[in-house]
Formats: sequence, C-alpha cells, structure tokens
Amino acid sequence: MEVHKYLGPGLLEAVYQEALAMELKQNKIPFAQEVELQIDYKGVILNKKYKADLICFNEIIVELKAVKELDDIHYSQLINYLKITNKKVGLLINFGSESLEFKRFIN
Repeated sequence: MEVHKYLGPGLLEAVYQEALAMELKQNKIPFAQEVELQIDYKGVILNKKYKADLICFNEIIVELKAVKELDDIHYSQLINYLKITNKKVGLLINFGSESLEFKRFIN
C-alpha cells in the first residue's frame, strides 16, 4: 500500500517492483526477485521458463501488474505459477488503478 500511496498509478510494472523490493528489504521480509520457474512436462523440464516477480518467505508468489483493471488472464497466470511451483499462496497486486487492487489465491 505504501508504494501505491507514494507513487500512484500510471508507472511501469518494473518501477513498482523495484519500489516494493525496497519496502520488503526495509521491513526485513525475505524475498527473491524475478525467480525463474521451471515447467515439468511429463517428467521433462521444458526450456521455456516463466519468471515470478517476487517470492516472499520462499512460499508466497507475488505477481505485480500495472494495468487499468485486472482480467481473467492475470488470474490464470498466477494460478499457473502456483501449480507449476506447488506453492500454496499467491498474491496478485495491481498498481495501475486509482485504488490499489490485490487478490489472494490459494492453490
């Protein structure tokens, strides 16, 4: 909330990601940025990789958006990240709207 309050909407996703990483570090919340996610297809790891914006506490996938409004494709992206990593919790945060939007997902 602090990042959205300070920066407001209308910036690039990468800007919000950098600012949020600063907040997490300042608050001593363990996280990793731009984490490569491997996709297992029938026991074979595919060459194509996805990247999660952030993973906090090595458990929570945080996917950031900077769009006017969230869409089903954004929800699907996070749900797929949860499935391929076997993580239980995901958080989708949209900095692009006037009010900060967020949605929690449970796998």
